[in-house]
Amino acid sequence: MFFAAFFLLGLAGLAAIFATLVVPEWRVNHVFVRHPCIVRDKRVAEARSEDGTLYRPELQIEYEFGGQRHRIWTYDIRGAFSSGQREKQAILDQFVVGQQYDCWLNPHNPSEAVLVRGYSWWLWLSFIVPVSFILIGGGGLIYTALTWGKSAERRAAMAQRVPKLNLDGLGRVKGEFPSIPLDAHITNSPGTTLAFRLPADVSPAWALLATLVACLFWNGVVSGLAVSAVRSHLEGRPDWFLTCFVIPFLIVGIGLIVFFLRQLVVATGIGPTLVEISDHPIQPGKTYRLFLSQAGRLRLNSLELLLVCDEEATYRQGTDTRVESRRVYQQQIFRRERFEVRRGVPFEAECELVVPPGVMHSFKSEHNEISWKLMVRIDAAGWPVYERCFPVIVYPGRLGNGKNERRFRFPAPQKAVKEPDGVVKEPER
Repeated sequence: MFFAAFFLLGLAGLAAIFATLVVPEWRVNHVFVRHPCIVRDKRVAEARSEDGTLYRPELQIEYEFGGQRHRIWTYDIRGAFSSGQREKQAILDQFVVGQQYDCWLNPHNPSEAVLVRGYSWWLWLSFIVPVSFILIGGGGLIYTALTWGKSAERRAAMAQRVPKLNLDGLGRVKGEFPSIPLDAHITNSPGTTLAFRLPADVSPAWALLATLVACLFWNGVVSGLAVSAVRSHLEGRPDWFLTCFVIPFLIVGIGLIVFFLRQLVVATGIGPTLVEISDHPIQPGKTYRLFLSQAGRLRLNSLELLLVCDEEATYRQGTDTRVESRRVYQQQIFRRERFEVRRGVPFEAECELVVPPGVMHSFKSEHNEISWKLMVRIDAAGWPVYERCFPVIVYPGRLGNGKNERRFRFPAPQKAVKEPDGVVKEPER
């Protein structure tokens, strides 16, 4: 809640800066038009505050536009009070009462005009505070999602096991089977109970960060247009073209916010899922031990651990590249129903994985891929069914162990034999 408050305050501050500083200056420099006016009076306006008396320069100008005569007090679009009475008086001394000057007025609302325009260099410094709040709040939310349910003892145990892990076999697949993916990214993390902790197929932190960046970028761009559209309606001269143009983008922006909040709630509410395995890569016909840990504060209808195999094909159809995927194998390894997970006390279970003999090994080429993964399916009360996948590499089956092991091999091809009568006899295949 603390980081969420920081994040929301940063978003609110960023929107306020856009609405009160960025958009008005942009309108003055791009929408307002030049028009002659006459200075009728000038004064240094004062305002009382806790820091003392603040000042701003004001000039009364008179001009005629659209058949109507206007007389207003103005200087710039911000109209902000600040300290320094002498500086404000020096600004007024540049104008002579009764003389004609150029002003810039709003053609949609002629009663709005200024004598100076341009951009304030300090405007970009004002973004430091809200952006800092957004970075602190967003980073804290992502860190909370990653460390949710992990105790200090568990993290210390992970750190102690790193030097003890033997990583000599990381490259044993390379060269032997070039079409089988390497498992270096899978075996580079030690487990607390078993040898290896399997990485998730898609990290929740990176998914949240990507969604957050897309949400901020999209809504930051759209908010400026939305403020201009709303302002035109408030001034009584609605810009319907801009309004209709902005509405679809606003809907997409709201959808991004809802999607990010949903992903955030799922990541923090369900908690991290950990899967560890006793050895890797795995082979058909062999048995391996698995360790499953589910943290959070949940009332689960069911928790399943599955071994699945997906086949993916990439092909071209005309000028389009299409990718089709199909699940060709699914095996239930573990299932438990109707139990509760308490905060700070993750659910833990150990089970055995028996890889069926004769199954196809992992494979990856330019246009085809066969991928194996351990999938945790979570059905929690009040939540949609959620799946987290942990890829594994299935190695081709072997006969024997150690130095005397033998692999299945096709016999060497035989050459055709020419019989005495001149008939060429093809070898048997």
